[in-house]
Amino acid sequence: MPEHEADRTLLIEAAQDAAQVALRHFGASPQVWQKSGGQGPVSAADLEVDQLLREGLLAARPDYGWLSEETADAPDRLRRKRCFVVDPIDGTVSFLKGKPSWAISLAVVENGTPVAAVVAMPVTGHVYSATRGRGAIWNEQPMTLTRVADLPRISIPKNQLAAEFWPAGPAQITPVHGGALALRLTRLAEGDVDGTVTFRPVWEWDIAAGALIAAEAGARVSDRAGLDLSFNSPSAQLNGLIAAAPDLHADLMTRTART
Repeated sequence: MPEHEADRTLLIEAAQDAAQVALRHFGASPQVWQKSGGQGPVSAADLEVDQLLREGLLAARPDYGWLSEETADAPDRLRRKRCFVVDPIDGTVSFLKGKPSWAISLAVVENGTPVAAVVAMPVTGHVYSATRGRGAIWNEQPMTLTRVADLPRISIPKNQLAAEFWPAGPAQITPVHGGALALRLTRLAEGDVDGTVTFRPVWEWDIAAGALIAAEAGARVSDRAGLDLSFNSPSAQLNGLIAAAPDLHADLMTRTART
C-alpha cells in the first residue's frame, strides 16, 4: 500500500474510534470552559477526543509531529518532515447545541503540504477522505466538483459580504451560511456549494483536511491573496481561504483583489 494511502487508512480508523468517544458526550451536556482571548468554548469531549487521537496516532507514527487545536503547541513539530494536523471536534458550538454539523478533522502534512486527510461527521455517518494525487472520496465513492451555478453558491460569513471585502464591486454570488470550515470545504467537494471563502485569518487545523479533500475533488484552494497554502508553520495560521473550481476561483480573486 502506498505510504500516503496507509496514512489515510490510519486516519479513517482513528476517526472511527474518536467518533465513539464524541458521541458518548453528544447531547449529554459535557463540562465546558471558555478559552482565553475570545477563542470560544472547549468541552470535556474536545479534550477526551484529542487525547485519544494524540495517543493513538503518535503510537502508530512516532516520528510525526503533532499540531492540534486542543494540545499546547510544541516547536518540535517544525523539525518533522510529517505532522498530524488535527481538530478533534470542528464545530464545538454546534456540538454543544446538539446539532449534527460538527466533524472530526484529521490530516497528515508532509513538508507543508497535506497528503492524507479525513473529515468525519459522526452523527450522520458521512466520511470524506483524500490522498494526494489519488482523488477525493465520500463514503468510499469518488467525488468531483459539479458545474458551477449561474449565480455561484458561496459559503461565506454574512459579515464578509461587506463592500470592504469586495473592492471590485458587490459580490455577484448566492451566499450560503458558513459554519465549520472543514464542513464548508467538504460541501464544496461534494457539490453542495460552488465555493468557500473567508477573509479572516484561519487556523491550520480548521482547514488542513478539508483543503486536501476539496483540491482532490478538483478545486483550486488558496489563501485570500491567491497563494498556495502551506501548513505546519510556526504561527499555525493562514491568510484567509478562497476555494472553488479553477475558473470561479480566478473570478473571485479578481473581485476581491486589493488595489
